[in-house]
Amino acid sequence: MVTQVVWEDFLKIIKQEAGIQVVDTWFKAVSLKEWDSVKKNVVLEVPNIFVKNWLQEHYQDLIIKSLSRLLSVESLDILFFCKSEFGENKNFIPASKFKGVSGGEENKVQSTELVRLDSFNASGALVAKKIHKKKRSKENLNSSYTFDSFVVGPSNSLAHAAAYAVCQKLGRVYNPLFIYGITGLGKTHLLHAIGNEAKKTNGDISVRYVTADNFMHEFVSSIRFDKSNQFKEKFQSIDLLLLDDIQFFSNKEQTQETFFHIFNALQQKRKQVVFSSDTFPKEIAGLQNRLKSRMEGGLVVDIQTPDLETKIAIIKKKAELQSVKIDDEVAEFIASRNVSNIRSLEGALTRVGAFSALTNQIVTMDIAKKVLINIPGKKSEDSTIENIVQLVSKNYGITIKDLRSKKRQKDIAFARQIAFYLMKKHSVASLQTMGGYLGGRDHSTVIHAVSKVEDWMQKDDSIKRKIKDIEQEISSC
Repeated sequence: MVTQVVWEDFLKIIKQEAGIQVVDTWFKAVSLKEWDSVKKNVVLEVPNIFVKNWLQEHYQDLIIKSLSRLLSVESLDILFFCKSEFGENKNFIPASKFKGVSGGEENKVQSTELVRLDSFNASGALVAKKIHKKKRSKENLNSSYTFDSFVVGPSNSLAHAAAYAVCQKLGRVYNPLFIYGITGLGKTHLLHAIGNEAKKTNGDISVRYVTADNFMHEFVSSIRFDKSNQFKEKFQSIDLLLLDDIQFFSNKEQTQETFFHIFNALQQKRKQVVFSSDTFPKEIAGLQNRLKSRMEGGLVVDIQTPDLETKIAIIKKKAELQSVKIDDEVAEFIASRNVSNIRSLEGALTRVGAFSALTNQIVTMDIAKKVLINIPGKKSEDSTIENIVQLVSKNYGITIKDLRSKKRQKDIAFARQIAFYLMKKHSVASLQTMGGYLGGRDHSTVIHAVSKVEDWMQKDDSIKRKIKDIEQEISSC
């Protein structure tokens, strides 16, 4: 069958773009049930509500993009058929197939909707009930990314506070706001949260979330169809612009030029702009200096790698939002996996939740260990602090022997204090173990070093950025 061949090709694309784990977890249990080439409707059969909701929330755009390409159409509508939602004995069809039934207002359906042929009315005619599709907001905001669903900890408290403050006084404080940090720590979540909260707080305002990549493609399309003026006018009329992953403007000179003028126009009208990036503005290669300068003209805040306690809190919060029941032991087990960012941790939780839903089993430690068998736990205390000392040695040009010695020269003592700070943040070793590893020092020396480094980071952005770079290396080990 054509639909089967298309679906097999689709799975190959998803494997390349999203990875084999995504295919195995979400798409292997899905099938392409029907393709209506006239109405441009695709019906996907999914095993349960959990899978349907997750696909709609996280992969709908990718599904539409990939199937449109395979079916040689510009766009299409995705309709989900879920047996557990409608029952084995219900008649369930796309509205485009719905003809000759009655039942009053319930029968006024659109061709892009699904209808369920539920029962017979008094005249013996089938009554169709309309099933509404989830519509994407014009602001391009994800309604599930809110401040309430964002877990605050020491690693992100400043970014969270600044983001919330922006919503209360759009264009008047922290404009622009620039949030940076490594991939998967919650920058995108905060941008959507700002948009959702701003709409709630400020009433009828114009909000737009857009990735730098999509901004660029939309700009190129406007040139192609001679609509560049309309493109500029659309973005210059926005009250709140949320631009994600600005680093992808790198070396895109024409895009940067156009955006610079849009940015200027918005600032002159005191409209709010919020950026996110994986690095500090000055360190974005291939970006115009005048753009960097404007970005640094507001407030620049970072999100750091969270500690174990914050990770556990995030796992518990996400489990609650996904209706996955886990106990404290399982939450700590998932949070302690050796992954580089929060997004990966959430993916681990999702895999556990999906396995539980698909097999109809309660989540236990045994199940969590079975599902996450390929994701190792954190390294041992000794290997972790040894790795940190090696990275500090490499980045500051101080030998490991000197770091572990009694020497107190300024450059050696400085690098040693950095090492203590990173050990405290990224290791579960005791203070005594840390101090003992670097020259037999006691726990008070470690506490003093951590306090000193925190103070330096508040006052010196170059030290802060250097430590952030080392932390990225720690996360990737």
